[in-house]
Amino acid sequence: MFKKTFLFLVTVMFILGMSNLSFQAAPTQVMDVGNEICPISGERIDKETKATYEYEGKIYNFCCPMCIEEFKKDPDKYINKMEKQKTARGA
Repeated sequence: MFKKTFLFLVTVMFILGMSNLSFQAAPTQVMDVGNEICPISGERIDKETKATYEYEGKIYNFCCPMCIEEFKKDPDKYINKMEKQKTARGA
């Protein structure tokens, strides 16, 4: 009786373990926005000393960590600013 119960529990644990693997989400890919101008200060970003921050699957570049803190207060404001600047440069 013990042997059958043990085998049953092991089988159930195996099945549950395998089913858990199939429900894991695929890793999301993060995209680097590649901005060369800090959206907060407007300064050119030094590639060697830049600070980066990931927001909603995108990596944004900043001239310093203090600018990241400002960005966190209202990300959409600065993202919109970057998009407007990009459009103006492209026109």
